[in-house]
Amino acid sequence: MHFFGLFFHSSLNPTFYIGGVWPPAYIQILNPWKVPLINTIILLTSGATVTAAHHLIVEGKSSEKAEIALDCTVALGVIFLFLQWFEYNTAPFSISDGVYGSIFYMTTGFHGIHVLIGTIFLAICSYRLGKGHFTREPNRFPWRRTNSGGSFGSNVWSLSS
Repeated sequence: MHFFGLFFHSSLNPTFYIGGVWPPAYIQILNPWKVPLINTIILLTSGATVTAAHHLIVEGKSSEKAEIALDCTVALGVIFLFLQWFEYNTAPFSISDGVYGSIFYMTTGFHGIHVLIGTIFLAICSYRLGKGHFTREPNRFPWRRTNSGGSFGSNVWSLSS
């Protein structure tokens, strides 16, 4: 949460050390209509596919359809992580470029780790779903925790993009 506080403080009250403007005068920023927009669409779509899988499991409908929806979610997570890696390697600034670079890499890095862990958990859930481990019964604790964490991450990303 301190990362967001630092972002808001720096963007709403820029000091003369960074040119008195946000983003800093010496930073060439990323085009928000390219990779950031694509990643936002990917995360919103993955939220829809994981929600579809969740409803199919809860309603006791086709586990095959739920597994397809979950596999799509995992694939979208992998695509997101690849695009984030690409963005890191082509960004015109680095983590050492003052407050802007450090905030950007810290917040997106923590989000990337969150997506990586969520993708791994969802891949495990997909495997377990294929083995018949998830049913309509209340014994879906790992599935519910993984699903709710991913939904939270998608919402935070949407708000911060």
